[in-house]
Amino acid sequence: MNEGQMMYDLCKEIFPLNRSITGDAVRETFRILQDHIPDIRFQMHEVKSGTKVCDWTIPDEWNCDEAYLEGPDGERIVDMRDSNLHVLGYSVPTDIRLPLEEIKEHLYYLKDQPDVFPYVTSYYSPRWGFSLTYRQYEKLKPGEYHAVIRSTLEPGSLTYGEIVIPGESEDEIFFSSYTCHPSMADNECSGPSLIVALARYIADMPRRRYTYRLVLAPETIGALTYIDRNLPHMKEHIRAAFNLTCVGDDRAYSIVHSRYADTYADRVLMNVLSDSGFAFDEYPYIKRGSDERQYQAPGVDIPMVCFCRSKYHIYPEYHTSADDLDLISPEGLQGSYDVMVRCIMLMEYNKKYRTTTLGEPQLGKRGLVPTMSSKETYQQTLALKDLIAYADGKNDLIEISEIIGQSVDMLIPLVDKLLECGLFEIAEG
Repeated sequence: MNEGQMMYDLCKEIFPLNRSITGDAVRETFRILQDHIPDIRFQMHEVKSGTKVCDWTIPDEWNCDEAYLEGPDGERIVDMRDSNLHVLGYSVPTDIRLPLEEIKEHLYYLKDQPDVFPYVTSYYSPRWGFSLTYRQYEKLKPGEYHAVIRSTLEPGSLTYGEIVIPGESEDEIFFSSYTCHPSMADNECSGPSLIVALARYIADMPRRRYTYRLVLAPETIGALTYIDRNLPHMKEHIRAAFNLTCVGDDRAYSIVHSRYADTYADRVLMNVLSDSGFAFDEYPYIKRGSDERQYQAPGVDIPMVCFCRSKYHIYPEYHTSADDLDLISPEGLQGSYDVMVRCIMLMEYNKKYRTTTLGEPQLGKRGLVPTMSSKETYQQTLALKDLIAYADGKNDLIEISEIIGQSVDMLIPLVDKLLECGLFEIAEG
């Protein structure tokens, strides 16, 4: 089974859970994720309600077991058992009967997408409500409606988890995603599934130049909590960071650049996407919307980009009931996994190299090129010779890749061969 299929199966497991920024469903999500990487430990953290984090305060914990709206005839208009998105996230406990005109104040729909219903929340202001399709809304009859939301809002804690996989250096590569959206496949489930798959890959690497830190936390408040607790360490050690979200569909890839599009992470992801052979879209930081908002905020300044397939806020299924398991696929998830693995390998190899011979080395006697020269063999060995030509200790591998027009994927095996036979040495990195 390939990683894409395993990631899709994991998405199916966590899709039904009614996650929010706090609560038991978040803990259950982590339990499932941990089951898929039993030999790699999630370090779990619980931060109490009322704790101040940056300019925010962690709210009371929310759990919801049942929610439905009954019409005048006793039929259920919406029921949380059909979709977690039917209930307004963080709804206060409710058991009330109201006429249609008053119940409408608590109903949410999308008039321009009449066949799907929206994901809506109210984390920091007490509300209750239901989400339904506009076609359902149009058919509502006059009369008395019964709204029931069996939820709890009480002091508890916010849950987040992190994986740290040590390398040869204390310099770190940072990956983040979030665990706070219920029953949306691309916008929620795909990110944690990719984090788990990358943790497996990194742990299996025979050598690691970098230490890798992978963090899952509720969006916004979770990232702020992590920053509040870890910023000095992050600023000292993180060399590149990637926020992963909406990575499961089959559409074009996307990069949301850092604030000035000038970090190491920008260089790495742009190099990989440019050489991928697939279409991709670039977005400036002013189009941000996920946790890169927090990690790239002034004063935090973690060198982060956001990686997506279809970008949040752009694809029509975003934050609606249409973001279901049919929107994502094993192939889409595999593609995102492959891009991130290529980024990891690029960063592991991205050093400045220097040739050890005066003049062009004799490659034939080392078995690096055919011993008979022709027009055809010349073209086949040109990439190797170009790599050597620009290995003067001034250019890192990304720069050489861009100068000679060859993908880093193709250059990495050549670097290994040149190091092995003593024709390359590491000048810096």
